Amino acid sequence: MSGILQERHELNRDGLEQVRKNCEKTNEFSGFFQETAQMLQYLNGIYDVPVKSFDQLKQWNQEWYGQIRPGIYETGYGNPAFSVEKFGKEYGRIFSFLYAEMRSGFIDAIEGRLFDLVILNELFLEIYQVFQEGDASPERIKKIIFDHMRDYSSDIFEYRIREQLDPSLDFAVKIVMESDLQNPDFLYQYGEYISENEIRTLEYLNSLPKEKLQAIARTYVEGFHEGFIVNNIDMSRKRTVNIRYTIGFEPVIREAVLQFEEIGLSPVIYRSGHSSLTKGLVKVGYVSTSPNPQYEYDHRYDQALYFDNRFMQHKLECYRNSYEKWKEEAAVLAGPACMETFGEKPFLPENKEANLRLSDRQQELSVEFQKKSSEIVNEYIKPDERSFTIIAYPIPEIGDQFEEIFEEVVKVNTLDQNKYREIQQHLIDALDRAVEVHIKGTGENQTDLYVSMHEMEDPEKQTNFENCLADVNIPVGEVFTSPKLAGTNGILHVGEVYLRDLKFIDLKLEFKDGKIVSYTCGNFQEEEANQALIKESILYNRETLPMGEFAIGTNTTAYAMAKKYDILYQLPILIVEKMGPHFAVGDTCYSHSEDTKVYNPDGKEISAKHNECSIEGEYFQCHTDITIPYEELGEITAIELGGKEVPVIRNGRFVLPGTETLNEPLTDIGQVSKMKR
Repeated sequence: MSGILQERHELNRDGLEQVRKNCEKTNEFSGFFQETAQMLQYLNGIYDVPVKSFDQLKQWNQEWYGQIRPGIYETGYGNPAFSVEKFGKEYGRIFSFLYAEMRSGFIDAIEGRLFDLVILNELFLEIYQVFQEGDASPERIKKIIFDHMRDYSSDIFEYRIREQLDPSLDFAVKIVMESDLQNPDFLYQYGEYISENEIRTLEYLNSLPKEKLQAIARTYVEGFHEGFIVNNIDMSRKRTVNIRYTIGFEPVIREAVLQFEEIGLSPVIYRSGHSSLTKGLVKVGYVSTSPNPQYEYDHRYDQALYFDNRFMQHKLECYRNSYEKWKEEAAVLAGPACMETFGEKPFLPENKEANLRLSDRQQELSVEFQKKSSEIVNEYIKPDERSFTIIAYPIPEIGDQFEEIFEEVVKVNTLDQNKYREIQQHLIDALDRAVEVHIKGTGENQTDLYVSMHEMEDPEKQTNFENCLADVNIPVGEVFTSPKLAGTNGILHVGEVYLRDLKFIDLKLEFKDGKIVSYTCGNFQEEEANQALIKESILYNRETLPMGEFAIGTNTTAYAMAKKYDILYQLPILIVEKMGPHFAVGDTCYSHSEDTKVYNPDGKEISAKHNECSIEGEYFQCHTDITIPYEELGEITAIELGGKEVPVIRNGRFVLPGTETLNEPLTDIGQVSKMKR
């Protein structure tokens, strides 16, 4: 096979050279074909270098990603608006798609994946040939793209699933474990964009004592391990763990790999998808700072060019065949351990008419695919047999006080769990007596929401709320439940919130019997564009979603940190959800694991794990948390049967007996504010 691939590679090189010399026959399209041919020649040249030095890798990285940096991107073929203006809507969208698809080959060239590089070359050359023949209608080009994607999707999806399961695919593991971490140039081995964020993060972590790195890693690893212990899951059969992180954190990840090995788990590390076939709305794998978030936003729905029911069915078949082939590896995967980052400048996207977007039918198919593909994954990697953990740290883009903020986050991630266990139990005791909870905003916050609680069969032995103590979900600081949908009504409103790498302004969701019935935000002037953004990024192309979680965050220390450094709207939802009441739309926290018995430290079993959707087997494969920060919060009141009202929070302060010490960090904020005045 390698000989045939090499032969195809040689033919492609000759074909690209002919394009550069003879593309004048394509008339007004000649500029596109010439530039894209040169781009592919550049990639083939990278692949052909057998031993790639750090200096070469650095130069290639800077040149390659420089082509889509802001200021240059706007007048490039990768910008759908530019391509549409130049070639018209039909051809412009196709050419912008094709250009972006070819750009995915940089990773293949760096990693030495000849098959992926060869088929990219062949797709481009086939489309060029059609233009040479004078029969290049948009319909014919789209058919070529569809046939190409379908013909090669089996190989691409099989490899994509394998790299999520097979520890022998150790490209990234070798970078983490074998590189000289003191030399930042090793970062260019990944092929991902390397910015000042990655370099400065690495330099800072290298400045820390080894004991400090080990302690940071231990919090991460023990959180994952604790998930098995708390949920009474047998870990003895597990052999691998999927480690996800942001490039630049290698000093911590190396320590984590060693600590995971101590509990019998080998690392599986894979990159986030980079082609239209493998990338999703959410990046999953190891990542780096985006060279241009607008570029990624513009191409988030590139698969709209070929995605239909035939393709969806074929993709599902590929998924099942691949998991069946790698079922032994799937069975021993312990789950994902995610080290996320935050601090990027909030991204407000420009909404372009030229961008490819899913049709109504394609949106329906994407929802169906999410559901059925999730069922396949859960069949081979059973939810009730795995753990996970999520933790987050800042990157230098957060500002000049990066190092101070990093130290504060380390403290937040390691707060005393025993202290919070006792305080949160007071909250749970009060909330368990409630039939509903009323949440109301203050000032400009328009939240006015009643959340309905499940009835417990045996309140002496059962509870509705889990006492969350920073096992899998770090940092500590929340009590949460799966609310009853019937009777959950009202408005949820947040002035600013950062979700899935997007900043939302004046996000407002209306619930009726626990399901979203209307939604809006203030990102764009056009209401239609605002609703489309929410439907794509929060509803995941569905018409509605239920409220899957209601929680009260108790980590006022994290909130005080956010206010001290003025980073409230740069923090990830992982931390923000601990800083006020939050509401998740989508599945419950116990999705697909409702039958697993979970107990609080007081011995009571959590009974509110289902809602009216999950009890019927209806899942949505998404869970998006939205938090009202304390400063926008007027009140949280537990309402008991008979109408008795028990205040929990008033004007952003905890008033329930036994929780008053949570106000101490908030008091410190007030004192700091007075000093500043």
